[in-house]
Amino acid sequence: MHKMTIPLYGGFVTQQVRKECSFIMISLEHMDSREVESAIEAILFVSGEPVKISRIADVLGIAENEVELAGDRLRDDYSSVRRGIRLVRMEDTLQLCSSPDYADYIRKALETRKPPQLSQPALEVLSIIAYFGPVTRAYIEQIRGVDSSYTVSLLQERDLIESCGRLAAPGRPMLFRTTHVFLRTFGLESLKELPDLPHVEGTEAEKEGIQNAIKELKARETEAAHVADDPSDENNTEL
Repeated sequence: MHKMTIPLYGGFVTQQVRKECSFIMISLEHMDSREVESAIEAILFVSGEPVKISRIADVLGIAENEVELAGDRLRDDYSSVRRGIRLVRMEDTLQLCSSPDYADYIRKALETRKPPQLSQPALEVLSIIAYFGPVTRAYIEQIRGVDSSYTVSLLQERDLIESCGRLAAPGRPMLFRTTHVFLRTFGLESLKELPDLPHVEGTEAEKEGIQNAIKELKARETEAAHVADDPSDENNTEL
């Protein structure tokens, strides 16, 4: 098997390497739709993490909308034949993950625990950050009326929220936003898919709107996880 090397002479790539690189680019340019899907599938499988659509487009030498269309076809293929994997889109990224239909089998095979169910305080904080973020901890506590430092720390540990800079105000408090893990956990492609909150004015009205948002998030969490809330299960703990 020929091993490709990149020797340099006087700062220039050799003619042989230039030919090989040109051949690779020509091959990418002539990929049909099925080859594009297979390439995307391979990239996402090996990555295991969300990969930016723009990055995939650059690697394959195609437009971003072509990557999006290929991703849609792959997602439909997986769903139509009830495959054990799913392709999910989260804002400007794509990721392969296991189907929630087979979560119990995966846990048994890998001897993993059920993910802890989110508690009411955690859902309240998540709702505030998802709808009003980026926000500071002080803003969260203003709406909730209680100290939220412990809950914010736990949500950071679970990668559901992350810091995203500091507010230009005295003390420069930290700002928080939701993450791709949050989107995947609740089965969302982007925050735009969250239901609209009713127009609210004042803290009490904000609290009522947040309570409605919590109900929606709880329903989405249950649907996305496909796991029943069984109080008798010692592994089914709350965050």
